[in-house]
Amino acid sequence: MKLSLGPLQYFWPRERTLAFYRETVDWPLDIIYLGETVCSKRRELGTRDWIDLAHELAASGKQIVLSSLALIEAESELGALKRLVEEGGLMIEANDLSAVQLCRERSVPFVAGPTLNVYNHHALGLLIDDGLRRWVPGVEQGQALIAEVCAAMRAEGKTMPELEVIAFGRLPLSFSARCFTARALDVPKDQCGFRCIDYPDGMPLATREGKPFLRVNGIQIQGEEITDLGPELPHLRALGVDVLRLYPQAEGMAGIVAHFDRARRDAQAPASIGARNGYWHGEAGMTGIATGAPATARA
Repeated sequence: MKLSLGPLQYFWPRERTLAFYRETVDWPLDIIYLGETVCSKRRELGTRDWIDLAHELAASGKQIVLSSLALIEAESELGALKRLVEEGGLMIEANDLSAVQLCRERSVPFVAGPTLNVYNHHALGLLIDDGLRRWVPGVEQGQALIAEVCAAMRAEGKTMPELEVIAFGRLPLSFSARCFTARALDVPKDQCGFRCIDYPDGMPLATREGKPFLRVNGIQIQGEEITDLGPELPHLRALGVDVLRLYPQAEGMAGIVAHFDRARRDAQAPASIGARNGYWHGEAGMTGIATGAPATARA
């Protein structure tokens, strides 16, 4: 079972971002995703910077994947996507069907990201014909639906692509043309001042009763809880999961990677270091959010 570092969902300063990723080459990761998936206005690193960083990290022997935006709204964003596909020379994580089309036209293999909304084996088969090599199911797609897709693929004699599940991190629940961070700070979206850089793990949002509820991250809304599928590892193995995706967070990431590295080598399920994911069990996402230790782990 492989470990992947999912694309950075938050907006960090340039030097912090570069330093973080240069550390990752020494972590027991197999795959690293790079690129901006949330907001094209976040330009501490531009398209060329991500491509250059990708080639720098590829020298470590890890597989590097360039991730695309989940919501493409402007011609300039489509142009940046074309540069990733045409100039990157690497596998692409397609988070929008525009990326799938460009990869298909240029015969570039791609990962179907969690925002592509693949819900059945017919859609998966079509994407495989287009060049899909790995599938990351959406955050709300639990073990039962994934098992159904896998069984249907086998029943029709089709080969499953690599299967990657989100095993750790705050789940990206929705995207919008509106910037929720700008709205919360009462500033126009086009004059936001890149204020989301002040929230390296997103802006906490509580209910009127003061209960932690969501994280505001620019145009993206995340769940507040850091979900953890570590305790589900025996079931993930039985399901045929090939890759565990760990989303970056501001603190303690090296220890979290080390925790999952130990867990994947052990037949026993590890202790929880995050919240239970209700979606995985076919329930509401917040169901049974009992947590173990804080969401950090010692190396």
